[in-house]
Amino acid sequence: MKGYLSAIGALIVGLAASQLPAYDQQYTQRLGGAVDELRIITERFDASAEGAGLSRDAALARFAASEDDFLAGQGEDMATVISRYERLSAHLAAVETANPIERTLDLTRFYDPEIGERTLENFEPALPVTAEGLGFLAGGLVAGYIVFWLVFTFIASLFGRRRPVYRG
Repeated sequence: MKGYLSAIGALIVGLAASQLPAYDQQYTQRLGGAVDELRIITERFDASAEGAGLSRDAALARFAASEDDFLAGQGEDMATVISRYERLSAHLAAVETANPIERTLDLTRFYDPEIGERTLENFEPALPVTAEGLGFLAGGLVAGYIVFWLVFTFIASLFGRRRPVYRG
């Protein structure tokens, strides 16, 4: 019985693990789209600043120095957009240069909660037909079987019969 339950657990963990590369791919696509949009906004701001004879930093400083709360707020918002663009661009560059296993396992290092949540909301499972997906499936099957076997062994030891000790 323990073997069957462990096999079912292994299947569940394996199938879940096989979806990591699909999630990673969909996350990377969303990340790329976000970077593209933020690049357009940042380039427009830089072009406007340059047209006024200002650097990016000087334009942001002008916003910050404004007595008008609305303009000062717009400057803070633009600084946030530029900072997000630079952070996500670096993240995307790291993701694009990593090998498939590193990319999936390093996702947590660069994970952006906003993009991650939206990816998860629209996530569509995929069949693991790539070597990467099959590798995660196999790893999940092995890890799942071991974990479930150990859990069921521990539970059985708590409730199992005690064997009498014969003293001769």
